[in-house]
Amino acid sequence: MLVSMQQLKPFSPVTQSEEALAHVADLFRLMGDASRLRIIVTCLSEPISVGDIAARLDLSPSLVSHHLRLLRAARVLKAERRGKQMFYTACDDHIECVIQDMLTHIGEPYEEDA
Repeated sequence: MLVSMQQLKPFSPVTQSEEALAHVADLFRLMGDASRLRIIVTCLSEPISVGDIAARLDLSPSLVSHHLRLLRAARVLKAERRGKQMFYTACDDHIECVIQDMLTHIGEPYEEDA
């Protein structure tokens, strides 16, 4: 079934439930930690193990594991067991889109209203 542009509702915070907005705020708070954001970005391109994440980002494996637990609970990352190791990737393309959109946003010139 095709949907026309007229059928799509524009995003408006008013149309979103308070619960949904609170959940989005929690996700941004979670992703607002620099170490967690670096972990997420590291997991975007390919499945990667805890040890490899820790080595690549120069973080302790226990700290990486702690952050991964939080990111999995928030459905930002997912894990897949391969033998004795767990490999982590983004849950879906939305996570990468949010990060890319924010990088695009901060790269745009800022002009204040006169």
